[in-house]
Amino acid sequence: MNELPHANVVAFHDSKSVKADADFDYQDFFENGALALHLVSEDGVILHANKAELDLLGYPAEQYIGRHIAEFYPDREVIEDILGRLTRGEKITRYPARLRARDGSIKHVEITSSGHFRNGKLINTRCFTVDVSDLQRARTELKRRDNTHRQILDSLPVAIYTTDQHGTITYYNRAAAELAGREPEVGRDKWCVTFKLFTPDREELPHNECPMAIALKENRPVRNKEAIAQRPDGTFFPFLPFPTPIRDEDGNLIGAVNMLLDLTDRHRAEEARFHLSAIVESSFDAIVSKDLNTIIKSWNHGAERLFGYTADEAIGRPVTMLIPADRQDEEPRILERIRRGESVETYETIRQRKDGSLVPVSLTVSPVHNATGQIIGASKIARDITSAKENEHRIRMLMREVNHRVKNQYSVILSMIRETNKRAENPDVFERQVRERIMALSRSHDLLVTGDWRGVTIFELLLSQAKFFGNEERISMSGPSIILSPNAVQYLGIAFHELATNSAKYGVLSADDGQISVTWKTTGSGNSRLFHLAWAETDGPQVQTIGEGGFGTVVLKRVAPEAVGGKSSLEHDPHGITWTLEAPLANVETSIGNEPT
Repeated sequence: MNELPHANVVAFHDSKSVKADADFDYQDFFENGALALHLVSEDGVILHANKAELDLLGYPAEQYIGRHIAEFYPDREVIEDILGRLTRGEKITRYPARLRARDGSIKHVEITSSGHFRNGKLINTRCFTVDVSDLQRARTELKRRDNTHRQILDSLPVAIYTTDQHGTITYYNRAAAELAGREPEVGRDKWCVTFKLFTPDREELPHNECPMAIALKENRPVRNKEAIAQRPDGTFFPFLPFPTPIRDEDGNLIGAVNMLLDLTDRHRAEEARFHLSAIVESSFDAIVSKDLNTIIKSWNHGAERLFGYTADEAIGRPVTMLIPADRQDEEPRILERIRRGESVETYETIRQRKDGSLVPVSLTVSPVHNATGQIIGASKIARDITSAKENEHRIRMLMREVNHRVKNQYSVILSMIRETNKRAENPDVFERQVRERIMALSRSHDLLVTGDWRGVTIFELLLSQAKFFGNEERISMSGPSIILSPNAVQYLGIAFHELATNSAKYGVLSADDGQISVTWKTTGSGNSRLFHLAWAETDGPQVQTIGEGGFGTVVLKRVAPEAVGGKSSLEHDPHGITWTLEAPLANVETSIGNEPT
């Protein structure tokens, strides 16, 4: 506020003479002007106040003039400071203060004042008062809003910072510091709050070329420019900036604001989605999703392999196309459980391929939720269990076969015990002979287990029985490749054991000389083909006779031949014995029809 001419004010202070001015009436200006004015004596008493002053505070002249000025200042230290300065000859210009009006309200004012001195002594002071209450309220409101805005920005979980028009950082919130891993220096750092910047291709990006710098230099918002920042601790994070210029009311650039959106979680989610998609696509199982109206929404390669439909053929069609007519009631029950948020645990059923063929599958069905948790469909994992079903069938058949063969072995063992008991000289001999014969039966059984009960070659069977006695290198074998059936393995195995046992006691395997020759062949054709086998010992110890009542003789002459539907002969000469067997090849050789299925 400009001061009035000092000479005129002095004249007014005397209040008895006012300098005449042809162009301006100063007394009328003081008394009736819009500018509030009061005069205060050297000891602080109000000497005069114009109408604007009285209207400002709401007092009539008689209640205002003559009172000490300090009565109207709620802040005593303020008026004391003003009076002290004026007494010292200082001038007061736009001094902020508060005045109490008659109604008790507080007026925010600015005081401009100077003292009138005579011979170096303060006579009085004149004081111009400007009501700035509205301005103060506006300032308070702006400050309140600024504080509110700052609190909002400080509390936001997203990184935000501002710069001036030159790119120097003027503000950053706590989220920005946490994201950057550092405390930016306000008034010093430029362009960005981060430590180092890189492009998405991991090339270093200078700060003065970052999106914020571009936004300020080109005075325009910058969007869709991803970048990667490095923290001082060496960790990296991808982010998306949103730099936006700030302009004044005339459109002049005064700064910019930037928001940094951390893309770490988004990138992780994308990576997880890509991994999941790759897993789904590479899965051998059929993985299908559908909506709650049974319409297929996704279809992987496993589904193409299992059901024969391509993705283009399947997506958009109802999943019921895969369900046979007699099982259509399954789908409504499944959907009812899915709508309740339940998963359908793995169960076995039948589905129909594109070519109409049926395939056994195991199904697992789970609800699919959207981002808000609402159930919008279901995912199905279907696994072809054809092989598993076939294996189950084979196992059941094999168990029945094993059960049958075990019963046969029990019969053989019981017969073995019975016949051995008849001929054993004493209990010790009985125990030894039974043990040896059961072990021989066990060796044949082991060969069958190793071969999945599909059969054993004659060479394998004979070698397994002869090795028990040693000198197996003195046994020669020749004949075509024939796989013996499980039944033939068990009975021929016992026959070979008895022949080897006899040879180890009395024949070639008991001496240093001699040879055992085992030969076999087939004759005939078609269903009339015969199997011929001969065990012949030569150049061994002299054989006097063959016992007719021993267990071995019974096995060789009756048990083994009858088991394969054939006939045999047991002969001897001075240098060894010869056993021959003739039987239908079909009863000896295994075949597809004889294998467990």
